[in-house]
Amino acid sequence: MDTTSIFKYFKDLSETQKEQFNQLKNLYLDWNSKINVISRKDMEHFYEHHVLHSLAIAKYFDILPGMRVMDLGTGGGFPGIPLAIMFPDAEFYLIDGTGKKINVVNAVKDAIGLQNVVAEHKRAEEVKEKFDIVTGRAVMTLPEIANLAGNKLRIRGDIEAGGILYLKGGDLTEEFKAISKYWHYKKVLVSKYFKEEYFIEKYIIHLY
Repeated sequence: MDTTSIFKYFKDLSETQKEQFNQLKNLYLDWNSKINVISRKDMEHFYEHHVLHSLAIAKYFDILPGMRVMDLGTGGGFPGIPLAIMFPDAEFYLIDGTGKKINVVNAVKDAIGLQNVVAEHKRAEEVKEKFDIVTGRAVMTLPEIANLAGNKLRIRGDIEAGGILYLKGGDLTEEFKAISKYWHYKKVLVSKYFKEEYFIEKYIIHLY
């Protein structure tokens, strides 16, 4: 899969956005030859498994100009980098506990000219600022992300104000039980938006 499917699902991209998406794979291929940022066997599915998967959040939620988004445990920049391309008027703060991965994120965002991203080698516990949205992708359980991100949100309890937008798959029944007393939540199938087989049983989880 190349960027054709991204452009099929997102028809209103600017030429700048298209070019930024087009550049991503070669940049990550180059970095992956030096540092294992993405599973090497997964690189052939780069646009589907990483970029398009990240953009499921953009299909579900319209990140408005001026909103502040923290991507917690961003790894090599997912979902943060694709979302920052998609929403150039929002502010993105990408953090990860592995410095080498943040070096890759900074190199990629500089190479494609992303002006709305700050990436830092930092743990969530060290972050004092507040955000409209916290994103993440299957790096921890729902109770863990809720505990880490809950006090980082400007507003709790309003579905339109943002909250935690998390990408995760599988049976989440027990995880929802563990947080249900403290959070409202919505679970949306990614396959509602994208028809590729990879997205079956993958979800966007909205905690608010």
